[in-house]
Amino acid sequence: MAGSSPKSPYLRGILDGAPFVLVVVPFAALFGVAASEAGLPLAQVMGFSVLVIAGAAQFAALQLMQEGAPTLVILATALAVNLRMAMYSASLAPHLGGLRGWQKALVAYLLVDQSYMLSIARYEEAPEAPLGEKLAYYFGVITPVAPAWYGASLAGALLGAAIPPAFALDFAVPITFLAMVAPMLRSLAHVAAALASVLGALALAWMPHGSGLLVAALAAMAVGAEVERQVARRRARRHGSRGVRP
Repeated sequence: MAGSSPKSPYLRGILDGAPFVLVVVPFAALFGVAASEAGLPLAQVMGFSVLVIAGAAQFAALQLMQEGAPTLVILATALAVNLRMAMYSASLAPHLGGLRGWQKALVAYLLVDQSYMLSIARYEEAPEAPLGEKLAYYFGVITPVAPAWYGASLAGALLGAAIPPAFALDFAVPITFLAMVAPMLRSLAHVAAALASVLGALALAWMPHGSGLLVAALAAMAVGAEVERQVARRRARRHGSRGVRP
């Protein structure tokens, strides 16, 4: 029924973002447990989740911290993992570029996969919607997601501190990354990038402080981009040849 859809953009955002809580809660809880197991005190765990609010980057940084990597390497790796946020920002700019400075800062802080995916889909459906409505929807989407991330991180950290050393969960981080990566292998470019990263990480394992992982990640991005370019070129040639008539 058409009348069942809420008229308030903010409420519509809350309803659209609510299902993602089912994904955010276990992921954040696992980070809290893993960070606690790694020896981080509660304040640092929560500072991590509140300030960074980026699951993949947090797990990558945590893994390198456990390996004793230099701070510069940790920061560079976390930034590399989050490079997609720059593309997200560029995509949202035509819709939210008219916001005030503090509003842009808040949107940037709350920019996560869920808030981007739902918001950009909404904006493309109604590109002429007022700026205020677009902003309200964006904040609506993140309203259930961000508190769930903070709360589950706290619960995981408290749970992790209570786990006896004999039941350490050192395997949690690599298993989590496997669970994150596997569903993302949807195209030849994704598979090629994943394979390049694995081979690169193994070949550069001799590099100090896990810096080989950063080099492998950059190489994987280049491989993925090149494969995507080649696939697009072949697709264009195929369509072009179909359009030619003798």
